[in-house]
Amino acid sequence: MIQLEIAHKSERSVFYSKKSEILIGKAPHCDLVLKGWFIAGEHARLRRLSGGYAIEDVRRGSNVTLVNERKIDFYGPLDVQQDVIGIGAYHLRIVPQDAAIDAAGDLPERLPHAMSHSISHANADGESPSQRMESALDQAMVTSSEQVSAVSVLPQPRVAETSPLMALEQHWCGLLRARLVKAMDMRRLDITRLSEQQLREQVREVLDRVLFEAESELPAELSLPRLAKRVLDEVVGLGPLESLLADAQVTEIMVNARDEIFVERQGQLQRSPLAFSSDRAVLEVIERIVTPLGRRIDESSPMVDARLSDGSRVNAIIPPLALKGPTLTIRKFPQKRLDSAALVAYGSLSPEMAEFLQICVRYKKNILISGGTGSGKTTLLNVLSGHIPRGERLITIEDAAELRLDHDHLIALEARPGNAEGKGLVPIRDLVRNSLRMRPDRIVIGECRGAETLDMLQAMNTGHEGSLTTLHANTPRDALARMETLVMMAGMELPLSAIRDQMQSAIDIIVQQTRFSCGSRKITHITEVTGMESGKIQMQDIFRFERTGFDPDSHRVLGSFRAAGVTPSFYDDLKAIGAPVDFGLFTASREDWN
Repeated sequence: MIQLEIAHKSERSVFYSKKSEILIGKAPHCDLVLKGWFIAGEHARLRRLSGGYAIEDVRRGSNVTLVNERKIDFYGPLDVQQDVIGIGAYHLRIVPQDAAIDAAGDLPERLPHAMSHSISHANADGESPSQRMESALDQAMVTSSEQVSAVSVLPQPRVAETSPLMALEQHWCGLLRARLVKAMDMRRLDITRLSEQQLREQVREVLDRVLFEAESELPAELSLPRLAKRVLDEVVGLGPLESLLADAQVTEIMVNARDEIFVERQGQLQRSPLAFSSDRAVLEVIERIVTPLGRRIDESSPMVDARLSDGSRVNAIIPPLALKGPTLTIRKFPQKRLDSAALVAYGSLSPEMAEFLQICVRYKKNILISGGTGSGKTTLLNVLSGHIPRGERLITIEDAAELRLDHDHLIALEARPGNAEGKGLVPIRDLVRNSLRMRPDRIVIGECRGAETLDMLQAMNTGHEGSLTTLHANTPRDALARMETLVMMAGMELPLSAIRDQMQSAIDIIVQQTRFSCGSRKITHITEVTGMESGKIQMQDIFRFERTGFDPDSHRVLGSFRAAGVTPSFYDDLKAIGAPVDFGLFTASREDWN
């Protein structure tokens, strides 16, 4: 049974139906009839599926369906506690079964008095004309097979399968797209001389003509405005990724194949029902991303790193290396700039740890941020860079620019790949060397992944204290081992003892960032490099996160941030110069930072 709480102005009521699917609109044949100028005859369809509730916009016109005040074409599964559906002046919320009004039999007596507009009650017998027209979103959201953790059952990624209606829409999207490209070619549109807005207007004009000629062929169950938007997005935008990029809850988008798109929400992977019309459409989206940056992707160079205009990180790989077709990964960064207080609120670190790291940045300690893929290294680097004093000259060096620093005296450098002939290559290592001649107070390298590691160490040892960088590693000790390997890649044939001596002299603090299976990201170690003994680099933990278990209700890792009871060796020096340091940070411990 579907049960809805309906709010209209100051009035509230409850609608219920024994059907698993209800059609909402102002047409008399709809299951739930709502009146108003901004409600279409057939406006939206709500379904109860095995994975939860899903809402689809099926309007024929300009009126829209909203979820949490955001326009949607399809949304699911709905959060019955939080998600509010907006249709015209009405706000609908699903009532959980255990919170429903106790006796369904008394609802018809109450409803006519509760609201003056017409609300119809559906029964289990018979189908409406719209139900006979289409079988949309059938089993659109299903729960994946169980995965059992050693400590608990983890939340499962929600998987969306392609419904018959979506498959039909995808088929016609491909046909119309091909006709549109042919029509544009016949009109000889020079798209290289048009702005993005002019290009969209020109393409929309051609598309309107294509749709007019194909209108008699289009199946009645397809929404013409939705189909037009999808074709337009594929030709001049990022296709189905447009809606995912606009979704603030989506932090990562993964296109494994044209009809296989996954997203990450709140640290958990979910499969999206969206799809591209063809492999060519995916490839054109990739080209639209990389071309303005002076990069290329083709069979001779089938991999590329790039960025979107908002700073989101992009990686693409195409056949023959990608066997399933063009593959695209987009890591979105928060539109709102985070600070240390936000990370503390998210439970990524304790207030004592945040204060200690702020002191380290302010008083020019060289910091290495270590962690796995997606653990939040770049986000933490952004936050720590915000503590650099305004009067200092800061140079950032990245393979693909991702850092978004709010600093008055900032120079951002980005590496450049070679052209088709292999010329014009400017690696990170060359940029590091050049930056030393630019009078930097600090150097920030987005990630050390090759021979530039040696140049970074030398910069830290030659008057550029307070520099920061990131590295892929699982523990602080692994980070030092990997740094040794990267320095050896420079080809200088330095003895291991000399490399380690450079490292222990350059690196002051290692911050280990970890992404747990529940999706949470935490700083698990803040470790000080204390020197060398018997040819081995010595370290001591200042803070660490101690994991105590797993909460099966919230599906979150449990634990606490604790001080190791050790005072950093450089704190006495800071005290001697009058720095406002608090030695009590290293004896305090915080419990229950989950």
